[in-house]
Amino acid sequence: MDNSKLGSGEKLLLAALNLIAEKGYNGVTTLEIATAAGLSEKTLFRHFGSKQKLLEAAFDRYHYAEEMKKLFSEKLVWNLEEDLLLVSKTYHEIMNRNRKMIQISFKEESQLPGFRERTHRHPLQLLDILTNYFITMAEKGKIIPVDPEAHAFAFMMMHFGAFMNDLDSHKYYASISLEPFIQNSVKIFARALKP
Repeated sequence: MDNSKLGSGEKLLLAALNLIAEKGYNGVTTLEIATAAGLSEKTLFRHFGSKQKLLEAAFDRYHYAEEMKKLFSEKLVWNLEEDLLLVSKTYHEIMNRNRKMIQISFKEESQLPGFRERTHRHPLQLLDILTNYFITMAEKGKIIPVDPEAHAFAFMMMHFGAFMNDLDSHKYYASISLEPFIQNSVKIFARALKP
């Protein structure tokens, strides 16, 4: 990404994510973040007010809820297997793109008040979107009547588990690669819900 074309706020967000992922929340100062962004500490405070608010803004900006809302409103074809494949691939693309942010959320949530609740908003929004998708698919007669929230949760956890397997590049199941996993898991899930 060409850093010279980014605005001050965006430069600060990216610098914060990079430094905090590397050194931890308490290991980085606002001056270091501002310097890494090529800006002054005063600019950081003017934009965000504090290091915690900067990190919270980064999570709101880079997490997946908005991209998933757009996907569900614009790209569905109402074919279960095709839709779930698109959702899965998009989910993994976003999660892998944001892996530094995810690492920070696991390492730092206990040190930041309200941080866990803030980071949990995105999965809750995805759960709601996916639940509504299953409700609509059942109403259209394209899947069997199901407990839509339970199925949405199962689908999400299946893919979150696959993402977690690769986080920090510690592959606990090295013989299973992501692309075949996505293909097979979606095929099995779709087959189980077809009328």
